Amino acid sequence: MADLLKTMAISAAGMKVQGARLRVIAENIANADSLAQTPNGTPYRRKVIIFKNELDRRLGLDTVRVDKIRPDMSTFGKKFDPNHPAADGEGYVLTPNVKSIVEMMDMKEAQRSYEANVTAIRSSKGMLEAAIEILK
Repeated sequence: MADLLKTMAISAAGMKVQGARLRVIAENIANADSLAQTPNGTPYRRKVIIFKNELDRRLGLDTVRVDKIRPDMSTFGKKFDPNHPAADGEGYVLTPNVKSIVEMMDMKEAQRSYEANVTAIRSSKGMLEAAIEILK
């Protein structure tokens, strides 16, 4: 039974990090069109989440945790809009380095991972209930 509880704890940690990943992705999508408002300003910079394994001393096993959320340092795009307040001398405005298709694929992957962890918890719960029923 202890192993089933550990399995549930591992899956819960997975759900927690995938939830955090979904929040970062949602922020990226929400800011995909956020431009700078001043000359030489920078637009929204995409964020990425980094995971790490960490020993959970209480359980005596490794679980996944959010290590950090950092900016994606890939280059910004450019679009010609000479009337925009952040346009450079040539009339170009920097655009966020967010690619909606990439964010949507990442979101689908995070959602599937979250659902897989939910399924694992439900299966473990069912096994625990069956074990308790046998012991009655």
